[in-house]
Amino acid sequence: MIKIDLTGKTALVTGGNIGIGREIALQLAEAGADVAITYLTHSGEEAVARIKEMGRKSLGVSLDASDSAQVEQRITEVAGELGGRLDILINNAGGLVGRMAAAEMSDEHWHKVINVNLSSAFYCSRSAVKFMNGGWGRIVNISSLAAQNGGSAGAVAYATSKAGMIGLTRGMAKEFAPRGITVNAVAPGLILDTPFHETFTPEAAQKAAIEGIALKRAGYPPDVAGTVLYLVSDLAAFVTGDTISINGGAWFA
Repeated sequence: MIKIDLTGKTALVTGGNIGIGREIALQLAEAGADVAITYLTHSGEEAVARIKEMGRKSLGVSLDASDSAQVEQRITEVAGELGGRLDILINNAGGLVGRMAAAEMSDEHWHKVINVNLSSAFYCSRSAVKFMNGGWGRIVNISSLAAQNGGSAGAVAYATSKAGMIGLTRGMAKEFAPRGITVNAVAPGLILDTPFHETFTPEAAQKAAIEGIALKRAGYPPDVAGTVLYLVSDLAAFVTGDTISINGGAWFA
């Protein structure tokens, strides 16, 4: 069995208190990393406590990742608490915000969705790379199946923001490669036990979506976290600028 060892590494997971982000944070800690998380609408105390129980250093900070100045301040604080450096950044913060048809969409809704998902990933990456100073770094962006298939009804802004993350991933991969930093993305499909689908995807729609999945089941946060763990490990040292689909065969690139 191959064991991923991240002992001595430091990580930051935005939106790491719930759902996919929480599972990623816990798996990073289980692999040996010290892990900080950010949160906005839900407290991060439980996830931080779990990480500390594993013997890792951890902290949770409130962050609106769409606020550039706040991102710069918080990431500087986190890096200081984790010994002055960040080795791993997981850009997980984001969400659908709400469903709105393109023909009826307000400018405010459009900009909010783009900022929550795409601008936030750029702001966090720009700040974090300043602390990836050891010739080794990993950035993983959490995109979505919506980036590839256009999403479901009322998700034009969301699909656009998540597609933008794939372009951001490729551009940063080229720019940061000389510094030993890899940048990749994952594109999850239907992932249950997450606030996203509990809020925006009714049970009937979930069942219909599962019928279109080759594996005939929904995914769960560990399905995503395992792939992210691979991408931040040395097993993926020659992988950069890529997007890995995690959708059970609902859509093929």
